Amino acid sequence: MNNRSRKPFILRPLTTAVALACATGFPTMVNAQSSSVLLEEVIVTARKRAEVAQEVPLAVSAFNSDQIDALKVRDLTSLSVGMPNVALDDVGTTRGTANFSIRGLGINSSIPSIDPTVGVFVNGVYLGVNNGIIFDTFDLESIEVLRGPQGILFGRNVTGGAILMNTKKPGDEFEATVRAAIDTGGSGALNQYYMGTVGGPITDSFGAKLTAYYNEDEGWFENQFDGSDIGAIEQTMIRPTITWMPTENMELVVRWEHTEIEGDGPVGQSHTNGSGVPGFPVNHDRDSFDVSIDERGFQDVESDLISAELNWDVGENGTITYIFGYRDSSSMSLGDIDAQPVSMFHAPAWLDTEQTSNELRYNTLIADKLNLTVGGYQFSNEMTYHERRNLLGIATPDGSPALTQDGGGIYEVDTVALFAAVDYDLTDALTLTAGLRYTEEEKSADIASLVLNQNSPCNVLDGTCPIDFSDSEEWDSWSPKLGATYHLSDDARVYAHWVRGFRSGGYNLRNTSTDVVNNGPGPFDQETVDSYEIGFKSDYSWGRLNAAAFYNTIDDMQREVNLPDPGAGVVQIIKNTADATITGIELDATIAVSENFLVLASLGWIDPEYDEVLFDLNGDGMVDDADKSLSLPRAAELTWSLGFNWDVTLGEWGYMTARANYAYRDDAFYTDNNLGYLLEQDIVNAGLDFYSNSGNWVFSLYGKNLTDSVNHGGDTQLPAMLGPVPLGGTFSPLVKGAHYGAEVTYNFF
Repeated sequence: MNNRSRKPFILRPLTTAVALACATGFPTMVNAQSSSVLLEEVIVTARKRAEVAQEVPLAVSAFNSDQIDALKVRDLTSLSVGMPNVALDDVGTTRGTANFSIRGLGINSSIPSIDPTVGVFVNGVYLGVNNGIIFDTFDLESIEVLRGPQGILFGRNVTGGAILMNTKKPGDEFEATVRAAIDTGGSGALNQYYMGTVGGPITDSFGAKLTAYYNEDEGWFENQFDGSDIGAIEQTMIRPTITWMPTENMELVVRWEHTEIEGDGPVGQSHTNGSGVPGFPVNHDRDSFDVSIDERGFQDVESDLISAELNWDVGENGTITYIFGYRDSSSMSLGDIDAQPVSMFHAPAWLDTEQTSNELRYNTLIADKLNLTVGGYQFSNEMTYHERRNLLGIATPDGSPALTQDGGGIYEVDTVALFAAVDYDLTDALTLTAGLRYTEEEKSADIASLVLNQNSPCNVLDGTCPIDFSDSEEWDSWSPKLGATYHLSDDARVYAHWVRGFRSGGYNLRNTSTDVVNNGPGPFDQETVDSYEIGFKSDYSWGRLNAAAFYNTIDDMQREVNLPDPGAGVVQIIKNTADATITGIELDATIAVSENFLVLASLGWIDPEYDEVLFDLNGDGMVDDADKSLSLPRAAELTWSLGFNWDVTLGEWGYMTARANYAYRDDAFYTDNNLGYLLEQDIVNAGLDFYSNSGNWVFSLYGKNLTDSVNHGGDTQLPAMLGPVPLGGTFSPLVKGAHYGAEVTYNFF
């Protein structure tokens, strides 16, 4: 599988078609862009009903469509640094795999059967696999980042928080936009974007919208192995949306998003590992973008996400909502895991997933005092995963692997849940909140262990691998919530709540441990999080100020213990490792210094510590105080940001907006034994946007990560010896450094 089987991009002509359709001059209504955009009210669905973000008694960072455009958000990692206690990182092992962490709760895994701590929902549909989440998107209505457990209304595996992405629907009038951007940096290779959207009413009851997106990135990095550009990716996305209103009280929205992605594999760097062993034969400076690999690898992804949302307004009796979701994804990848210019550890992988979900809920307001939401939810997910490890190619004359390992598994998840949430206005100023969700979940796994299939090539997807482990397990959980909100005035409110969240147990499809009794594929048990939070939210004429303090206790914390291994390269064990406590505070403010000048600031601080350790984290053969004294991984203690937006009038032509933002994130450990760690982040983003008074044109210059801060998706520790060959170092996938570019947008009306 060293050569990519490239298929034609069937969607590229459709991107051109949208641009041509827009060029015919469909009309649109254009909202003015300025610093005031960042003070606009953002409508969120954090409580499964439309509300202004500042009025929701939750810690929410929300962005509407204008703000997303102004901040040049290409994908979720564009927001990775800058929100308090939030890290939205791509693990990089298989590019596009989310390893998100909120308030110190995150994972460090690319194993597809490992459930996230931060759930991602697109148009109300939960994405059941972390793989294939972080890729470029366009034409979003909003992004909502909910901090803290959200298990009452959003259900499974959102103990850290939830991210809600909502795409735009057709408007009441025809509208069209075309946009092109180009940027560069690093190796000097170009990164080009072309996108367009057109839509509006077809009849009085039907509306349609077509959005298309194309990105061709030639690769930001230079591969010192051969001097070539590396990190290339090519993505095409098309999203038709149809709305139908059979009556004035009922609306059906159907969306289909088809995405095709091809590109290079992970850009892995090897530097001296936490045991002090440098990579061999090449060792790079950790705080650099140097990379030298002989296998550029590849990724090939094709996915479809289909959703249907029906809203029926039954008048004074409330609203009935039904959401159907279907996602099908197929991917192939190849990565150079040794991160060296010689062949020692290369890993191709295959993943097929198919999920369906159904949600039915009812919301009503009773006697103008009691807001009630009740509903039911069903989710099923089937995945088939295979991984091959091609080891020690350096030891053979032709570079073919001297040792291969094959394994993976077939995984099925079935979930049903019932939920209810109520807000009761006890007085004009005081609202009481209560909620409860009951969930039953069953998981089954048929696993082929990699260490049992050595030099015996097979593939789980073809049904040719012998299954050595089969099991199924059921979990059930009650997720309660109690809280209250007190309105200090029309402009300010305080809230407090207690909520419990669960992350269900499961199995490890990447079993590389020979000790199948103690460290085998599972099952591991579910994780429980109790969160106590008090917050303040305000919205004044001069801007906004929000604050929150929280105290979280985590029982039976699920972790991937990542260990170097001289036989398999890396062993990844999934266990319930510890009980822990995380406390923290969060502040964010938007201040209008003048009509044309805004200051934006945020601060997040957490104090994570183990209460009891249940597993030998440091590998010394004992579970003792030495394990308890370790730091929790992926829990950066300090995050803060400071920025500004300044509008300048340009006479009759239009106006300019200047913006700059500095964001900081503390360093953090990546592995549970604290040998792998991630560098601190100092990120500066800046830009100039020129808006014409006509509303047609927007010209932009932008720069991202102008400080050239080095970030790694992970820091996997590699063994000093791989079989008889020295290796050492790490597999640390690099994230882009400084890049800058220009963008032009034309709106038709």
